[in-house]
Amino acid sequence: MLNINKTKTNDAVLLSLEGRLDTVTAPLLENELKELLPGTSALTLDFGKLEYISSAGLRVLLSAHKAMAGHGSMELIGVNDTIMEIFEVTGFSEILNIR
Repeated sequence: MLNINKTKTNDAVLLSLEGRLDTVTAPLLENELKELLPGTSALTLDFGKLEYISSAGLRVLLSAHKAMAGHGSMELIGVNDTIMEIFEVTGFSEILNIR
């Protein structure tokens, strides 16, 4: 299960994710991002309550990163040690802006 809480201020969006970002829930985030990214210049993803991320979740992050690269910025905050380890093993820590 994945809960997505959205806060939008002008052209900045904060998405707070809670639960698991996996094969079942990745399409939920993907659809949310497809609606939000046009017109968004700053995207922040709060992973403070994210418990797990699978390769399907990583794919959604990579797609969002590529989409934002052309017209804005994307950063991840609140990344726990478990998910950070996945980012480091996969090389995503070199690609994504993680604060």
